[in-house]
Formats: sequence, C-alpha cells, structure tokens
Amino acid sequence: MPVFTGIDCLNKEFPARFLNARAGLLVHPASVNCHLAHTSEILSQSDKVSLNALFGPQHGIHGHTQDNMIEWSGFRDHKIGIPVYSLYGDNRKPTRDMLSEIDLLIVDVQDVGARYYTFIWTLDLCMEACYESAKSIVVLDRPNPIGGSMLEGPLLDTEFSSFVGLKPLPVRHAMTIGEISCWLKAKYYESLDLHVVKMDGWNRSMWFDQTGLPWVLPSPNMPALDTATVYPGMCLLEGTNVSEGRGTTRPFEIFGAPFIDSERLINRLKDFRLEGVFFRPLFFEPTFQKHAGKLCGGAQMHILDRTKFQPFKTAVSILKAVYELWPHSFAWKQPPYEYEESKLPIDILCGTDKIRTAIESEADLDDMEKWWQHQTDDFKNNEFREFLIYE
Repeated sequence: MPVFTGIDCLNKEFPARFLNARAGLLVHPASVNCHLAHTSEILSQSDKVSLNALFGPQHGIHGHTQDNMIEWSGFRDHKIGIPVYSLYGDNRKPTRDMLSEIDLLIVDVQDVGARYYTFIWTLDLCMEACYESAKSIVVLDRPNPIGGSMLEGPLLDTEFSSFVGLKPLPVRHAMTIGEISCWLKAKYYESLDLHVVKMDGWNRSMWFDQTGLPWVLPSPNMPALDTATVYPGMCLLEGTNVSEGRGTTRPFEIFGAPFIDSERLINRLKDFRLEGVFFRPLFFEPTFQKHAGKLCGGAQMHILDRTKFQPFKTAVSILKAVYELWPHSFAWKQPPYEYEESKLPIDILCGTDKIRTAIESEADLDDMEKWWQHQTDDFKNNEFREFLIYE
C-alpha cells in the first residue's frame, strides 16, 4: 500500500469550517504531493481556500541558500501574485503584520526526525504566533523518514534552548511533524485551534524508502535518505572544527579534517564496537565550508543495518576518538551559531553541556549512553506515547 501525505489527503480531509478562509502557507522544496506537484500550486488553484501569503523556513522557500546560517529576504511571488515572507532572516516568528491578511496558516514541510533540524522550530514559532493572534493552523502531515519507533539522545535542557532546539525533545524524536504539533499544542498552546490532516497508509515501522513517495531534498545538504539516517548524530560535528562533509557529494556520511589520520581514527572507532555501521578510510577536499580546498583525512560511514545503527552514539564516539587522538588540533566551534551568541554550538546541539564535559574528562562511552538513554526512555514511556497519531 502506498503512503499518501497530508496534501494528498487534503481534498477529502479538509475541515469544513475553513472553507473559503484566507490562508497562508509555510512550504519548502519538498512540499509536494505523490505526483510531485508543489503544495503552493495545488492550493493556489484550489476552491477551498484563498491563498494570500507564502512563508519559507531556513534555506529559503526554494531551498536556494546552500550553506548554514545564511539568511534570505522575502519577495513577491509574481506567478501567484502574493507576498513571500522569510522566517529565516529579520524574523523567525511570523509578525502580526504577516498574519494580518490570513485567517489560517497551513504548514506543509518535510522534517527528517532530528531535534536540530530547524523546520520543527519554525513550526513551533508559527504556532506561537497564531496562538497569540487567534489564528488557526492546519498541519499537513508527512512521514518521519527514519521511522517512528527508534528514539535516541538526551532530552533538551531548556537552559540550552536555541533555534536548533527550543523545547525538550530527544535528539532522535521518532515523531511526525503532525505529532510534534499535537505535543506542542498540549504543552504550550492549549487553546490554539490546530487541525492535523493525517497521512493514509503510514505506520511507525516505515522508513521513507518503504512509502512509495519520491524523495525531494528538504534542504540542500539532505540529498538522500542515507543522509537523514546518519544526521541525528553527525550534525554534532557542526559544533567542532571537523568537517561534517559539507562541500562534498555525501554530506554527513563523510567526515574528516586535515589533521586526521584515517587508519588511526578507524582503528580507535573499532574499539567502541558500534553496531550497523562500517567506517571506510577516505580522503577528500571540501569545495566550501570547513577546510575548503584542503585535503582532509577521515572516513565515509556505510550503514549496514539501519535497525541496529545508533546515529547519536556513533557521532559521540567519533568526537571522543578525535578528541583523544588529536587533542591539540581538535577544537569545539565557538559561537555565534544559529542565533546563539554565547553558548557553545556543541552544547546547544546536544541540548546539554554534559556530552562535551564527559568527552573532555575522557568518560566511558557506555556510561555516557546510560544517562542519556534513561532520559530517552522516560520521554518514550510518558510524553511520546500520549501524542502518537499512528500506532
């Protein structure tokens, strides 16, 4: 059975109370139906709503900003004849003026299942703005591409809240964007008028390549499901001077730095007995971002069994190994990072400083995993189960 996303199900599931409403639409390049028609085109031609404004998250409504932390400005969409508002520039939260010509905000963005992927926090800020302005929200649900059952990583400590984590979720959260919206409403925006248009055919065991849906890059450095599989861990390298593979054709699967000896690193990683992954020695030259044009030693990760692979634990083991082997060359990236001016990027990515301090004190990896696994289990057994739409 193929999976149909919220936009595919919208005609038969659209709430009658919103018929003919003035609507805004939050979208990006992956906001397409099963036939690859873009949601903005579908709704601009729909007789159900009057589309009055478009909104875009990080990387732009067209996915045109390649690198991280590159702001973009709004413009007018001349094809539809409506304004396009940037939510990754002067504003990350819609202003009252942006919402003044709409009654309803429709959200259709593809998440990748990791707390630091910023689209869920754009959703959060949109919910907050609509809550404050008495506007309604409809979320068109989409699959969690890395499945809906495997959770991993520490819960965010609110002391380390940032645009890569505004609320207490584990790093790998295993929720769909519709389920996250239900969780946010219940905990923070109880009186918000929220409606989720559910998918048809999706279940929690499914990975994206089992849905029958086409993969469209949700952001420029998320080219494939393989990327999303490793991302809940490998994004941590953004908080260091080790390249996470931006500027290569396999971002987040490839990593390294000019000071790294590939064979020495891989031999150390074998000590951790990580499941489901193989490290192949690699040399590469990034075309942009960290170490652009410089020869880097490192590795490519090959996922042999994605049901056993633990991306967060794997990435922490990589950081631990590099820190131990090259203590005078390795460095934690300094702020600013994603609008945070004082806290270290690694700490806001982890949602805690305990990972960094444990690595610096050469703590045992399994001991580190025990405390974050306790947090993950507590979330899974309590909050997580309460907001599941799909069993």
